[in-house]
Amino acid sequence: MADFPSKVDTETSSPHTQGSQQGGNSFRGITANVTTMVDISFIRSIPAILMMVEIFLGLLHWALIASTFRIFPPVFGWVMFVAVTLWILTTVLFFLILFGVHRQLPTVPWPLMVMIYNTIATVLYVTAFAANAANVYPFTFFVAAYNHLAAAAFFGAVVTVVYGASAFFSYLDWKGDGGNAATSTVPT
Repeated sequence: MADFPSKVDTETSSPHTQGSQQGGNSFRGITANVTTMVDISFIRSIPAILMMVEIFLGLLHWALIASTFRIFPPVFGWVMFVAVTLWILTTVLFFLILFGVHRQLPTVPWPLMVMIYNTIATVLYVTAFAANAANVYPFTFFVAAYNHLAAAAFFGAVVTVVYGASAFFSYLDWKGDGGNAATSTVPT
């Protein structure tokens, strides 16, 4: 019994683990912080799925227009502006909600802001789609440009419908009929 206290170690962690936690440079600590910050329930929601579709198809839409090698009429400047701007803003909004930044700003009426954003995005995409679709025909003799612009018009129409669906679900969330992650912190 005399040697019992010398063999017992009362530390709950090894010195290596304790030192890395104090320094804050542990990869395990970083991944634990990231996983606690990500709202997994938001990723599984309909608004998040629609936002991911908007991001993917919006990227495809403006990439098709930008990859056409011919000189465009000035109207395609508007189409590119709408497509790229809304792609960037949707990506930023997606990550703001995904990482819970909206919870850090409870004074902002997030359901209303998301609804207004999606409604404006729908209207802008309707104008961009109409401009794109109306100006595809002159490129029928340039097959590669025609194919890119026709595909861009198609994906522009699809993105317009997806933004319209997002506006509808944002309206339901704003009215309180849905369960968007952005509405969970705003008092009603």
